[in-house]
Amino acid sequence: MDYRGLGALDKKYVWHPFTQMKEWTEGATLVIEEGLGCFIKDTRGRWYLDGVSSLWVNIFGHRKKEIDEAVKRQLDRIAHSTLLGLANEPSVLLAEKLVRLLRESFKGEKRHQLTKVFYSDNGSTAVEVALKMAFQYWIHKGITGRNTFVSLNRAYHGDTIGAVSAGGIEIFHGTFRHLLFKTFKAPSPYCYRCELGLHRTSCGMDCLHEMEKILTGHATEIAAVVIEPKVQAAGGMITAPEGFLRGVRRLCDKYGVILIADEVATGFGRTGEMFACCTEGVVPDIICLSKGLTGGYLPLAVTVATEEIYNAFLGEYGQLKTFFHGHSYTGNPLGCAAALAVIDLFEKEGTLQQLKPKIEILHEWLKRILRYRHVGDTRGAGLMAAVEIVKNKETREPYPFEDKIGWRIVLDVRGKGVFLRPLGDCIVIMPPLAISPENLTAMLSRTEESIAGITEEERP
Repeated sequence: MDYRGLGALDKKYVWHPFTQMKEWTEGATLVIEEGLGCFIKDTRGRWYLDGVSSLWVNIFGHRKKEIDEAVKRQLDRIAHSTLLGLANEPSVLLAEKLVRLLRESFKGEKRHQLTKVFYSDNGSTAVEVALKMAFQYWIHKGITGRNTFVSLNRAYHGDTIGAVSAGGIEIFHGTFRHLLFKTFKAPSPYCYRCELGLHRTSCGMDCLHEMEKILTGHATEIAAVVIEPKVQAAGGMITAPEGFLRGVRRLCDKYGVILIADEVATGFGRTGEMFACCTEGVVPDIICLSKGLTGGYLPLAVTVATEEIYNAFLGEYGQLKTFFHGHSYTGNPLGCAAALAVIDLFEKEGTLQQLKPKIEILHEWLKRILRYRHVGDTRGAGLMAAVEIVKNKETREPYPFEDKIGWRIVLDVRGKGVFLRPLGDCIVIMPPLAISPENLTAMLSRTEESIAGITEEERP
């Protein structure tokens, strides 16, 4: 079927996520039919650099031979077998490999060793599992009343009800507030638009002090602190200053609460380290992983907990200490086979070492484009970054929401062969880790051209 027919069927039957469908059905539909390396091709035969890694999941590019072959080999054996009452080979091997990878990444830190792997389907469910685990842990310890959580303003942890309760993005979550359970919100370390009206050079990281005030007053109510370490991705690639993550770990230790690290977006090399927590030598009590886990091939997620948390759930059958949670496709063999291939590729190709020159290219570009009068801020870690576009640089006044400045920029750069997706007026840069320096440079140059063109600036 040609692109017109597919586009018409899409508009007639498909309800797209995070999309105003009235506008969608009135515009042209880009239908993707093929991918190769860091490029995707539409049904008209046009190729685009995949500048957002197919929503932050793709690491090694499309049609990566080793992952293709791993999935095909597994498909020749069995596509799915439940973990309820059974085990399967790929899920066992992957759990062992993940625990070893976490141990090696955190350089032997023994206080919070992550050793128990619980499988689910996506980032939202990985976080949902972590919240329920933390809540039930305290019950099994005989400590009552710990039935809420601390999270950050502008946080995004997924779209299930528990994950939304821990979220903090009004435009995404406000509609559902009456469905949510109570959580405490601490200030986001959003230095460009500090919630406390302070400046990073002299603030003393007061956002941590505000979190401590919450813990001081409510420690006996709080089961866990849940954060996206280093970068709050969907919040606008908000990048925490050095020391913030260590400060959160210190507060959790001081007040005796669990630390949940949501590394769904930041894990598997995105920040330049295997896990974002490694950037400050912090080991959480529970870590949530998904997205890059399978290299962008199949839905799979894990929630990995410490031995101490796991042991609290052990008991006699009649004690009902079982963790009553699961999914139909938990530990799916195809997804686990893809994930095993992904971890092997990190070792085989030296992925983290190969990132260094590309990170330098990106971050030099982020510094340089600050010269534009409508580029208010640039930020990021590793190969995940954002450019915040503003109407007035001196006052940091944003463009009116209805101006859709971010969307206008990414639609313009799409015409130049680069696919991006904004977060409001933040232009997100998050290509596959395997992107070549040449393609990265081309993508950034075209993005800069579109930023300049749409905001009516001359390129310096």
